[in-house]
Amino acid sequence: MSEEVNILKYDEDKRLVFGWASVSLAKDGLLIVDADDEVIPPEELEAAAYDYVLTCRMAGEGHIGGSIGDIVESFMLTPDKAKAMGISEPGITGWWIGVKVHDPEIFKKVKEGDYQMFSIQGVALKEQVV
Repeated sequence: MSEEVNILKYDEDKRLVFGWASVSLAKDGLLIVDADDEVIPPEELEAAAYDYVLTCRMAGEGHIGGSIGDIVESFMLTPDKAKAMGISEPGITGWWIGVKVHDPEIFKKVKEGDYQMFSIQGVALKEQVV
């Protein structure tokens, strides 16, 4: 299964942008195949999300250059957490983020639709799955 994870909300006055950084499982419980034809198991995405917030917290533009903003919100949604919050419907398993965009030109690109989704950057050991 493949699913887009678009930017879902932004606050123009505060230059905040919110959306799914990555989604591991769809509502039906199937693994998501991302735009790079890769799958990130939920437990690995959760570990990566926590590590990123602990060690980096910066947002970039197109995986190049320096920081254009900071992560101000990070929440890894899992079935256990949804249940604890009283959310009874099965939902996706994924990493939701909020970014404070410092660069007004980058924020303008978000508003105009040039940037429609987040992309996580990292290093991984890939293994072939069938």
